[in-house]
Amino acid sequence: MIGDQETCQVRVGGDAPIVVQSMTNTDTADIDGTVTQIAALAAAGSELVRITVDREDAARAVPHIRDKLHKQGIRVPLIGDFHYIGHTLLSNNPACAEALAKYRINPGNVGFKNKKDSQFSSMIETALEYNRPVRIGVNWGSLDQELLADLMDQNAKRPEPADSADVTREALVRSALDSAERALELGMTKDRIILSCKVSNVQDLIAVYSDLARRCDHALHLGLTEAGMGSKGIVASATAMGVLLQEGIGDTIRVSLTPEPGGDRTQEVIVAQEILQTLGLRAFTPMVTACPGCGRTTSTVFQSLAQQIQDHVRSSMPEWRDRYPGSESLNLAVMGCIVNGPGESKHADIGISLPGTGEEPAAPVFIDGKKAMTLRGAGIANEFKKIVDDYVATRYKPRDGKAGGGKSKSTAAAE
Repeated sequence: MIGDQETCQVRVGGDAPIVVQSMTNTDTADIDGTVTQIAALAAAGSELVRITVDREDAARAVPHIRDKLHKQGIRVPLIGDFHYIGHTLLSNNPACAEALAKYRINPGNVGFKNKKDSQFSSMIETALEYNRPVRIGVNWGSLDQELLADLMDQNAKRPEPADSADVTREALVRSALDSAERALELGMTKDRIILSCKVSNVQDLIAVYSDLARRCDHALHLGLTEAGMGSKGIVASATAMGVLLQEGIGDTIRVSLTPEPGGDRTQEVIVAQEILQTLGLRAFTPMVTACPGCGRTTSTVFQSLAQQIQDHVRSSMPEWRDRYPGSESLNLAVMGCIVNGPGESKHADIGISLPGTGEEPAAPVFIDGKKAMTLRGAGIANEFKKIVDDYVATRYKPRDGKAGGGKSKSTAAAE
């Protein structure tokens, strides 16, 4: 469980739903800027938000960030991301230690040589004092070089040395497991430890996490450490995590996209949600099935409508999620011609088949598999949005118990 009575409670691990995490890219010392971005990430559906705590100014800002979020009614748990001097920042700033819901510790830079154990132990002891879970997060870009050198030396003495890439992957796993074992020795319970071993290569990520999952039963956080920008980052993340999630590996995920200039940080949340929803592991927002278009659909009307409907359900989802539980499982179809349009529309909860090239200028609408009406004219988009809104209001039982009705769907959700 991440969080306490002052924060949102989020279950992680075991039979809990897989949790979506994100991270700010603001200067944490910029309290207002960080609050604004966390609010946006939470509104997009991020269930955990990690923030950088790299210096005294950032540590002092954390409780003020938490308090401002609470005043806005935002209770998303905050994870402190610590490197190099986390032990000092936590001990010098008890308000920061209390305000954070979880601490991320990097065993590759928590301390070096004879200081490593004392500084790691200090952070674990602070976590125990405040009853906070920890993520022991190993990155191959900041891997414990002493451990790696030792394993490389051992490997070189073998009659048949392993490939250096295999040794590096073993160092990642060993770093996580050895650190977790030390945390247990200090009094941390297994259910308060989350492990990650992040790399930026898809095949390495699959290999490392498959090995890690075989060798422990800790909760695991998945993600490429640097996924990349745009479609490259999306495809890499979906490919790597899709394979692992399908095998039942992973309890929290983050899609570490490089934002395009002027891009929206919340994209990483949306992509993470879509990975889980596409795999059928979670439901976050109604999914819109839309045809890709071909020579039968030279009109772009269906493309425009698909985009409008997708934007409409996403913008409506914060209210729907709160008021109409189960509405996130709604399936919509926006199709472009008579070949697959009616059939796909019948398979969806609500579907519309727009006219293709040379077809009658009419758009039949199907609700629960049956043709309900035909839309015509320039107002099709607004009429179809109204149909969707009315369906949600009547199909899913309102949380406040007022009139509304019909059959509701259940969905997995973090508690």
